[in-house]
Formats: sequence, structure tokens, C-alpha cells
Amino acid sequence: MIEIKNVSQSYGRKEAKKTLSDINLTIRENKITALVGANGAGKSTLLGVLSNITPILSGTVTLGGRDVRKIKTQDVAKKIAFLKQSQQMSIRITVGDLVEFGRFPHCRGRLGQEDKRKVDESLEYMNLPDLRSRYLDELSGGQRQRAFIAMILAQDTPYIFLDEPLNNLDIKYSVEMMKIIQNLVTERNKTIVLVLHDINFAAAYANHIVAMKNGQIVREGCVKDVIKKEVLNTVFDHDFHIAECGGKNVCLYFDQVQN
Repeated sequence: MIEIKNVSQSYGRKEAKKTLSDINLTIRENKITALVGANGAGKSTLLGVLSNITPILSGTVTLGGRDVRKIKTQDVAKKIAFLKQSQQMSIRITVGDLVEFGRFPHCRGRLGQEDKRKVDESLEYMNLPDLRSRYLDELSGGQRQRAFIAMILAQDTPYIFLDEPLNNLDIKYSVEMMKIIQNLVTERNKTIVLVLHDINFAAAYANHIVAMKNGQIVREGCVKDVIKKEVLNTVFDHDFHIAECGGKNVCLYFDQVQN
């Protein structure tokens, strides 16, 4: 279990403006938790804090009941896999080599039989065996994102954190990616926390939604608790219209036509 209690964080001096302020949150096990909110709400910062990549100013983050700051980085990496929004590669690399990077916390670059099995398994799961020898810069956006998810799978952690996994993907690949993420929870018992800008994808696939504004949690809960006009109007400073489709609330972003 991952819990954060009274966590605050700021960049620069302590008196600087806080990017997170007194956050309390328990991550739901074997569920998809979506962080939503406007730009600058603190979503990516919270994801970084949860994974111990972003330091905190005050409060605690616990992983399995232990303060994450007191756990070795390598051991945290065996529990939490974190895929950032922008994956900048300074070298030209094949899909196979990229996925092998996921095993680094376990083998420090010296792959054994179990590591190779995990790599093969991850490539197979993400439908990538035929692209194993292809270079990343030769792939489409959807294929490239699947390759990075395969790397995360090879890391074989119970927790997976994804910052904007739908970034630069069209509708087809976005739906495909969300179905993969959903399957990781139902088939692999993963616990996934992700940042999403499209609220309707959060409404369609998330089990738990955390709505943030100005570094604070405005509301958290199931889809119907958060995808509500009064909540979203506050979070995004926009006049939302909520409709129901397939038993779930969805958002209409356009202004209502006045007759």
C-alpha cells in the first residue's frame, strides 16, 4: 500500500509557492487511479512524489508501511515503475534494447535467464515481437508508446505510474492504450496511477479519480462522485455539461447553444 500524509512540496526556497499543499491520499490497490486537473494543478508533481523521484518539503510517503525515503532507490524501483510524460532518448536504440532497460533494477545490466524471460513476455504482451529489432525512431507514436509500456512491464513492479500516457496519440491508439492499462489491472493485478488531461478517458476507464487544483485535492472518489458539474466547474474554471452514457457520466466541453 502507498499512502501520503500531510505532504507539501515546493520548488526553490521553502517560502516559495507550494506546488503541493497538505496532500493526504491512499492509493487503491489493484485499481486505476486517474489524476485530473488543469495545467499546473500539481498532478505530475504528485506522481513524482509518490515514486520518490520528487523530494517533499514536509509530510510522509509510505510504501508498504515504510517511509519511502528510507528505502534504497533500487528497492523502490522493484516496487514502482514510473514512465514520464516525455521520453527523451539520447541514443538510437532498438525496441528490444529499450525493454531490456526495464530489468536494470533487478540485474544491473547483466541479464540472466529470468530477465530475458521477462523481456520476451513483455514484448509478447504488448504485441511487439515483430518490432523487436526496429529502432524507436522508425515507429509510429502508438508503437513507440507500446514499447515504453513494455519496458515498464519488464520491470515487473506491482505499482505503475504513468504521466500522460495518451500524449500525442490519436483516438484509436488512445483507446487501445487505455484498454491495455485496464488489462494490466484485471489480468496482471497491477495498481496503476496515471495523469490524464482528457476527463472522459478518466471517466471511462478509471476506478478512482483524484481532482486537483492549485496543489490541493478538491475531490476524490469514484467516477460519479467526481465527474459532476459542481466539482469540475471548480477544478477547471469552466462551465461543464454532464451527460450519462452507458451508465457513466461523461463531459460535454462545448457551450450550450442558446435559442
